[in-house]
Amino acid sequence: MPPEGGWVSEEAVARSPVAPAPPVIVHNGWEVSGARATGEFTITDCCPLTKLQVRAPIGGQAAAVHGVRFGRAARDDAGTLVVGSGPGEWLLLAAPGRAADLGLDAIAAQAPEESVTWVDQTHGRALMRLSGQAGPRVLAKLCGVDLAEDITPDGAAFRTSVAALATDVIRDDLPGGTHSYLLHCERSSGQYLFDAMLRAGAEFGIEIDGFRMPDALPDRPPESLPR
Repeated sequence: MPPEGGWVSEEAVARSPVAPAPPVIVHNGWEVSGARATGEFTITDCCPLTKLQVRAPIGGQAAAVHGVRFGRAARDDAGTLVVGSGPGEWLLLAAPGRAADLGLDAIAAQAPEESVTWVDQTHGRALMRLSGQAGPRVLAKLCGVDLAEDITPDGAAFRTSVAALATDVIRDDLPGGTHSYLLHCERSSGQYLFDAMLRAGAEFGIEIDGFRMPDALPDRPPESLPR
């Protein structure tokens, strides 16, 4: 039987750009933190999640298959979080090791006249999750985007400067409605952004919570986020 949160093995074959807080464990081949937060405001290094960038013509058949417009995020029927990260560009986030299961060859086959490309960015980008009702106040210290409910609701996705770093921000609230944001940046800047969030969140009692599934990408019905 796998332990709670997924398989944990003894040998690491991948490492995040964010140094794991002790205790250090291995999860799905990744060296991660095994820390467990006790408070309600947390940050988690989510680098082990599968991260694929897909590009296809705007308004084409492949774009229709994804079904998520620029600036929005929603789960598909398989539980993959599909993010409209740019015009004709999508970011797919899934459980660790699932890149080959996302069916991109099948999508491209449905649009043979279109140029559909994808790149596995799992090891080339950093990803972290900021969860807790203090999240908007902490992000407001580091970025200039209006985080009010009517401007950036659950399911919003945007690219902006966070702590002077180009960052994709995806609001992906937890089951029960707790505010939660995914922050996606270049791998080389991952530790910097993680540390910046810790400093900004110190006054709100932020804690590091180790990576585990499904908490890193909670299950939600595909219809729960408007597209």
